[in-house]
Amino acid sequence: MLSQYLYISTAPTLPREEVDAILAASARNNPARGITGLLLFNGRNFLQLLEGEEGEVNALMETIFADPRHSGVSVLDRRGIHQRTCPDWAMKRVMIAESIESRREMLERDLPDGLDPEVRKMIVNFAVLN
Repeated sequence: MLSQYLYISTAPTLPREEVDAILAASARNNPARGITGLLLFNGRNFLQLLEGEEGEVNALMETIFADPRHSGVSVLDRRGIHQRTCPDWAMKRVMIAESIESRREMLERDLPDGLDPEVRKMIVNFAVLN
């Protein structure tokens, strides 16, 4: 069974280099675990969508909860899925435009088409409000 998690966390003092290192580690490690997804970081908070086999995603979430680089991990959505939304993304960083006016348009262009409308709305709201 495939699972999908959407979570948010806080990392107000995390330098850009560390975010880049997290993405590099994800791109290196996730394919072997069968995990795909996307990551947004606004300079203070992460919002991440993870998808994969339920046991693998649960194990990764345990690692994320224990990671001292960020705090306040809160799962916004957790669901079983029949197919992946991000099948080709080991972990894609979705950039948030500098201009708030441009964020919605940029995200609508960059987010995968098959994303559940409710999950899409949470992701767009995160980017627009932060």
